[in-house]
Amino acid sequence: MHLPLELTAATVIFWLTLAVSLAGLYLRPAIIERCLLRPYWLVRRGEYERLVTSGLVHADFAHLLFNMLTFYFFAFALERRIGSIDFLFLYLLGLIASETGTYLKHRNDPEYATLGASGAIAAVMFAFIVYFPDAKLFLLLVPIPVPAPLFAIAYLAYTWYSARQARGRINPDAHLGGAIVGLLYVAWRDPQAYARLFDVIGM
Repeated sequence: MHLPLELTAATVIFWLTLAVSLAGLYLRPAIIERCLLRPYWLVRRGEYERLVTSGLVHADFAHLLFNMLTFYFFAFALERRIGSIDFLFLYLLGLIASETGTYLKHRNDPEYATLGASGAIAAVMFAFIVYFPDAKLFLLLVPIPVPAPLFAIAYLAYTWYSARQARGRINPDAHLGGAIVGLLYVAWRDPQAYARLFDVIGM
């Protein structure tokens, strides 16, 4: 596994998320509390920056590791394909748009709070699949290539299940929302990319 060092949008997001999450988990827990998205206070206190900062922190190390590995598998190749500006826009759009449903659902619950980059990462992953539908991944514990679309479906299933089991601050609704954002983003920016996808899957 080659760690990214070149200064690109994906590299900045990767290292910044790792740094802030690890600092919040192991050095200063107040960082996590300061970054949480609390839908009840989003408009009431004007905490709009938390739509972004909530994506920089994670519930625990397993949550962080899973998200960052997934980001690593998909983000850098996608950025090379669409460019840093489009990649950054997609990531932020996926992060913010995937939390819209969360706001509407929990805007009257002062106790609810959420965190994590899953919505943005799902947007990146599903945009990647449109551009690279025949890509295969060699995962650390799986010695056989895993088709990227299969991994994406497994990602959604696992994150949804783990979030439901945890019943904590991981937001299961953001995962599906992010996936939809990724698919719609490519349809808007590069609709011709779907021609290759449909050709690969035989449609």
